[in-house]
Order: sequence, then C-alpha cells, then structure tokens
Amino acid sequence: MLARFFLAALLAGILAGVFVTPVQHFKTTPLILAAESYEGGEEGHDHAAFAPSLVSPAHAHGGGEHTEAGDAARLGGTLLANVVIGAAFSLLLLAASLGLDRPVTAANGALWGLAGFAVVTLSPALGLPPELPAMPAVDLAARQAWWVATVALSAGGLWLLVFRRSVPAILGGLALLLLPHLVGAPHPADIASPVPATLAAEFAVASLFVSALFWTAVGALLGLGLDRARRGVAVPA
Repeated sequence: MLARFFLAALLAGILAGVFVTPVQHFKTTPLILAAESYEGGEEGHDHAAFAPSLVSPAHAHGGGEHTEAGDAARLGGTLLANVVIGAAFSLLLLAASLGLDRPVTAANGALWGLAGFAVVTLSPALGLPPELPAMPAVDLAARQAWWVATVALSAGGLWLLVFRRSVPAILGGLALLLLPHLVGAPHPADIASPVPATLAAEFAVASLFVSALFWTAVGALLGLGLDRARRGVAVPA
C-alpha cells in the first residue's frame, strides 16, 4: 500500500507540474523577461538559488537572446523544474498526511494543497515577496534561515488551529503564525531598484497566483490518486 501511495504522489506531482507550466509561461515569464532588461553590471543577488515563493526558479536569469529556440529551451527547462518541484510538493503532502494520520482524499485534496501553499509560499511571501532579477536583496543565508523558520512556525501554527481546537491551542497557533512576522524578515538597507514598482508588484501577485494554482492541483490530484490506491486500483506508470 505504501508503494502505491508513493507512486500516486509522484504521478500527481508530475501531472500538476505539466498542468501549471503553460500558465506560468504566460503569467510570469514575460514579467521576468521584462525585468531582465533592467539588469546591468550590478552584483547579482542569486534570486534563482532562493525562490521558494516562485513556482520555478528555472525562470530566473534565463539570459541570452529571446529567440524561438531560446524560448523553447526556457519552456523545456521550466517544465522539467516544475515536474520535479511538483513531485516534491506531492511527497511533502503525503508525508504530512501519513505523519498526522489524516488521509488526503479527492474530497479534501484541494484543501491540503491550499494548506501547503499557505505554509510554504504565502506566509514567507508576506515578509519576502517573490523577487525579480535586478531587485536588491540581503545575504542569501539570512533569507534562507528566516524562510525555514517561518515555514516551520507556520506549519506548527496551522496544525494547532486545524487539529487542536481548544482555546489555548488557537491562541498558540495564532502566536506561531505571527511570530516570524513580528520578528521581521531580513531586508537590505538600500531598497532602491531599477525595476519599476508596478512590475515588481505585478510579478509578486502573478507568482502567488500560479503557486496557489500549483499547490491546489497537486493536492487535488494527490487525493484522486490516493483514493484509487486505497481501492486497490493500479496507478498507471
């Protein structure tokens, strides 16, 4: 049964990655290409190495001329990255389901996906919104440490709110959710950027939308796959 669950999770993540790639290609890629035109000789901040709130870091710093061959290569790289990321998201939800002994089903799969989005993407994005190339950023290690702490605290807070509904648990859950934002995310002293604020804001909204769609698709497909696995129906390879 565990092997069937694992295969169902992998398949769900792969299908979700394939599904979200064209949406991402038309929603966020044009904004990244526009931002790349503002990149000059300034020191890079390696946004691609730390982009947990983006759907796929394969988009960032594509470089090169935007020819048809370059666009195809970019799309192929994004598809590959999304398939891998989708599989990771799906396995993460499966691990949470097994660890909490709460089944992911076709009926609640989308809710599980939205919970994953809230913990892994939305909560950290409140302090570290998705960034475009040429935008200023502080040390990568500091951002990673804050992101990891925020995800862990948000997961704990959501668990208390959803599965432990006593008054102390609700208060504790809210405290965990608020704590990283009360401490504050690390930001550079100089926030000046050549990227227009409207472009940065549009990219942040588009990235969060695509990420929410991605997580929802992962959860819904995982629920369908696990229901089939529980009924003993073979999951197609």
